[in-house]
Amino acid sequence: MAHTALVLLLQLVAGALGWWWQSWPGAFAGAVLAAGGVALWQAVQGNRFLRWIKEPQGGAPRGLRGQWGDAGYRTARALRGEQDATRVADVRLQSFLSAIQASPNGVVVLGPDGRIQWFNEMASAHFGFVPQRDLLQHIGNLVRDPAFTAYFATGAFQRDVRIRGREDSPARPVKLSVQIHPYADNYKLLLSQDITALSQAEAMRRDFVANVSHEIRTPLTVLAGFVETMQSLPLSDAERTHYLALMAAQSERMQTLVNDLLMLSRLEGSPLPDGHELVDLAALMAECEAEARGLSELLHPEGEAQRLQFDPPPAFALAGSRGELRSAASNLINNAVRYTPAGGSIRVFWEELLPGQVRLAVTDTGPGIAPEHISRIGERFYRVDRSRSRESGGTGLGLAIAKHVAQRHGGELSVVSEVGKGSTFALVFPASRVRAASDGSGLAAPVKLTSMAP
Repeated sequence: MAHTALVLLLQLVAGALGWWWQSWPGAFAGAVLAAGGVALWQAVQGNRFLRWIKEPQGGAPRGLRGQWGDAGYRTARALRGEQDATRVADVRLQSFLSAIQASPNGVVVLGPDGRIQWFNEMASAHFGFVPQRDLLQHIGNLVRDPAFTAYFATGAFQRDVRIRGREDSPARPVKLSVQIHPYADNYKLLLSQDITALSQAEAMRRDFVANVSHEIRTPLTVLAGFVETMQSLPLSDAERTHYLALMAAQSERMQTLVNDLLMLSRLEGSPLPDGHELVDLAALMAECEAEARGLSELLHPEGEAQRLQFDPPPAFALAGSRGELRSAASNLINNAVRYTPAGGSIRVFWEELLPGQVRLAVTDTGPGIAPEHISRIGERFYRVDRSRSRESGGTGLGLAIAKHVAQRHGGELSVVSEVGKGSTFALVFPASRVRAASDGSGLAAPVKLTSMAP
């Protein structure tokens, strides 16, 4: 309104001057000149505004007056608001993308045509995508697993599909769970998850149930057969005594299996052993030696005896659980006794490893283990020779128990073997578990040892 009034006032003044100069023609010329001047001024102001609006920097452009100045001010304020909103949105977007990048799952955004719009680093690891190469590529050209191809083609995305990962190999299997979630205008969000550990756990659970069922069914079948025989057939005293002895052996086998299963369950469900209990290794090794010699005599009552050598006990103690260490050491030594033939030799000794570690080593002259089996030593129910293991009374859980005990004490189970020459199984313990044998508190600093190996 003020600007319009100013223009009218200028025209009135110019018309009045023209009237004074040349009557009516002068008044008309003055009004026209005034209007032309105003139009020229508006054009200059408009040109400045247009130049500024193309690259608005800072606040409102300088030199604008009147309506153009007001328009410039309002436009600058609106642009500042838009810029602030854009910066906030950009920060939120970057935060959101960072969260997706940190996700343990792969995330891929697919366009309506199935082409890759964006993916995070985990998806790159799962599928081998390269940003500079694979953006805007069709997902079917890059993920060629037949199961995924059929899954994508059907469009039935209510469930996931399981495929092999990019780094899958027989030695190191990698399994992925992939599911697509449609959204917006036929866009798709592909999520991938590494389920290798879950697949292995499911396989181990199935194997565990199958193995336990098999291990228990075998002696139960034998027991049921003998019971039926004793109930239905007349037997002499000698036959009855013989059958009862076999039944007792099968019953003891089941009892051993149950005890080993309970031991594994306790190991997995109990807190880690602390350093307040000292284990007297001299007494522990004496118990293991007596048990091993008794087992050797039982397995080879008439044949050539095994040569068992137990080196002198170590001059130190271990901080940990006596029951667990007793079970682990006994399993290693008894395994050696079971698998070493008559006339063979077994040596049990302690030695120091650098830096400050110690280990209990059990060396035998048994049949040895082929390299392809070494990595699976310690798995539940895994046997290199199933028939020989059952003949010797093994449950397939002894080495699994030994491995768990070593890990619970911060150590490991190590195996070195050569087919036809024998094996060395060892429990390796860290320096933090070594204590002076005379320290009753169990809190003494680790001691310096002298190697007891020859």
